[in-house]
Order: sequence, then C-alpha cells, then structure tokens
Amino acid sequence: MSKTIVDIVVITYAVLAFACLLAYLPKIKQCFYFRSRIPRRKATEKRRISVIIPARGESEVIGDLFASLAVQDYDGRHYDVNVIVNEADDPTVSIAASYGARVFLVTGQKCKGDAIDGYFKQLTEQEFGKYDAFVIVDADAVLSPDYLTELNNALEYDCDIYISRKRIKNFLGGNRDRTVFTACSGLTYAQLDDLANIYRTRKGIPMNMCGQGMMIRRRAISEIGGWPYRTLTEDYEMRMDCFLKGFTSMYYPYAVIYTEETLTHSADYMRRLRWVTGYSQCDRMYKKRIKQNARERGRLNEGEFEYFYMLIPVIIFLVLTFAVSFIGVAFSVITAFAGGNWLYPLLLLIVLPMGILYTISELYAILCMVAMRDSYKRISLGEKLLTLFVAPFYMWEYLPIFIHSRFKAKHGWDWKPTKHVRFKGANALASRTVKLPKHTEEEEEADFEEKIV
Repeated sequence: MSKTIVDIVVITYAVLAFACLLAYLPKIKQCFYFRSRIPRRKATEKRRISVIIPARGESEVIGDLFASLAVQDYDGRHYDVNVIVNEADDPTVSIAASYGARVFLVTGQKCKGDAIDGYFKQLTEQEFGKYDAFVIVDADAVLSPDYLTELNNALEYDCDIYISRKRIKNFLGGNRDRTVFTACSGLTYAQLDDLANIYRTRKGIPMNMCGQGMMIRRRAISEIGGWPYRTLTEDYEMRMDCFLKGFTSMYYPYAVIYTEETLTHSADYMRRLRWVTGYSQCDRMYKKRIKQNARERGRLNEGEFEYFYMLIPVIIFLVLTFAVSFIGVAFSVITAFAGGNWLYPLLLLIVLPMGILYTISELYAILCMVAMRDSYKRISLGEKLLTLFVAPFYMWEYLPIFIHSRFKAKHGWDWKPTKHVRFKGANALASRTVKLPKHTEEEEEADFEEKIV
C-alpha cells in the first residue's frame, strides 16, 4: 500500500514539474539572448554627465573610486563628481576635496533615496539644467577607464534609463579579497543582465534595475521631481515607474563598473534579505496600480506579464520539490519503523526530486558563469568548481530569505554600514580587464530591433 502511495506522489510530482517547465520555457529562451550583442554606438557629441556618489561613512573605500575617476578618458570638462555625505565631519569630505569633487551634505539620511533626493534638492535650476544625464555610483565601486565615454555613447540611444555592465571588484585582487560567497553573489549580475536585460533591451521591456551604475536622463528626473523613491530597493522602485510612466530603459554592456561583493555568508544573507524586503515593499506600493493600468488598456503587455507571472512556475516547482522531499522523509521513517522497504521512498521521494532540482540549478549556475566568463576567468579553476558546487544551495536560500522578508517588512529596517574590502590598485587592474569581443557594428545595427527608441 505504501509503495502505491509513493508511486502516486512521484507521478503527480513529475506531471506538475513538467507543467512548470513548459510554463517557464519562454523565460528559458530569454536567457540564451546573452549570446547576442547590443550594437555599440559612437557618440556624436560630448554630453555633460553628473556622477552621483552616496557616500555615508565610506571613507575607507572611496579612494579607489576616485582613483578610477581620475583616469577616465572622457573630457573632464564634461562630467562632475558629486559626493553626498551625512555628516560634515565625515573623513570622506577631505578625501573628496583632494580629488576636486563637490560635496553635498544631506543630514538625517535613512536610506539611499534620501541621499540622492537631497542632492537634487540642493541643485539650482541652472545647475540641474546643465546636465544631460545623472549616473549613480556606489562609493565602493571601481570604474573602467572608458566608463564615462561609453555612457556618453549610450546616450545615442533615446532612452530614459541606462543600466551598466556589472563585474566583480573582488576578482581584481588576491584570494583574500574574495570567498565562495563573493563568487556566488557575483552570478546574480549575470542573472539580472546577461540572461535577462539583453532580451528586455531588444524587446523594449523595462529592465531589471540595479542602482549601481544606473544612468538617468535629465528629462526623467524632471518628470518624477527629483528622487522620490524611499524603499530599500529604490532602483527596483524606479522600474515600477517604467511601467506606470512609460520610461524607456536599456542595458548598455560596454560601460563596465566593478562592484564590491561581501565576503561572509552572514553579510551576504542580510544584503539579499534587504533586497527581497525592498522588492516586497515595491510590490505592495505599485502592483495594484500597474494592474489597473493594464485593465484600462485591456491587456497585459509582455513586460507586465513577465513581472506578474513568470516567477510563479519557479516558486511552484521549488515548493513542490521540497514538499515531496519532506513527505519522503516521513515515509522513510515510518516504513523503517514498520520494518518495510524504507529505501524505496528514500530514493523516489528524496533523492530523485532533490537531484533534479540540484541538476537544474547547477545548469543555470553554469550558464551564468559562461555569460560572465570574462569576469570569472580571473579566479582559479578550484574557485570556479567550488562556486558551481555551492551555487545551487545559494539560490535555494532565497526561499527562506523570502519568508524572513515577510517578517522583516513589518518591523522596519535600519540602514547599517557595510564592512568593506579595500585593496590598492584596483583601478589599475580594472583598466586591464578584457573587453567585449570586437564585432561589426554596422551588421548588428541592421539586425537590432529598435523597440527601445
């Protein structure tokens, strides 16, 4: 009898898992767009760009960022560096002054959005009007030497928001500057950009936003009246406005920014918890309005459908797999005490579903690493193999993080400083990073679907 029940559970699991796979096929197809290229454009003019650096308590690491700004090949007359601090006696103030950056004091900051909005509020109308675009850069980042030049090239596309290509700053240093958690975290950028935003760029769908290296045109800032976003994920909040206000966005992979990733599991967990909590905040604030807009239009567009439904098959598959495994544990224990064949439910209800889940997760991790191979080529083979082994467990951890975020959202969140890794010469190493393969812009331009314009 127990064997029959196990068979029924296995068959039911197989049917539902296959249904989830079929429902997720469109998303899987999107992932393979990483093999295509977004045409690189050559700027017809030099625009004025404001580099905005929220830098509350970041004096230990901001020096590397300034050093990389100092060697930009973009004409210094066409960009300004604007640093935002929380206290007048912050050591960052003197560091910024030594590099000729302008400092904005925004006291009482409770989130990154407060800092950015405070900057815009302190600009005069004349100062605001002189900039064509504003790019947000974290203080612990490092920029490639042609970063601002490529951002200026990106402005040849008539979009409102531009997403930079993220690569891992920790990989520019030695083994002590990274751990397996650093490497697993880095795969997130492949998931967001290479495996998602390239497709979205080609189809005119709102991007996965990442505040690090996000550039916004002046006209968009004028429309939203500064920076009104106050959730834990202000970048994701702006994505919601892409649905509501029709802002256009694109991923421009030639502008490369190096992000710092955490070293420890605890720090990484809290970082991801903050992200997921912020996503939940945004969903509560914006989802109803986006649905209302779709109802008034009479249909969901592709971007809205993806936002509302494309994660559902993944969530169902995860919950289903873990539920079947728990049933397997119960059956194995009960059968063992009854003197029956406990190995049968163990293999079919625990080993089989978890093996399938691990294999799928592993294949996805490999795809992410292939998409970011120019970055991961900097770490050893042993580090790569360890990263691929741990990556599935790292991905599964989002399930308890999601549950934890439900409670965290109710009790609020304190904006706490993050412990940083600092190593000298990161900017020099970044300048030697392997660039994207050369390609023929004219040929790719002909094939590019200009839906983003």
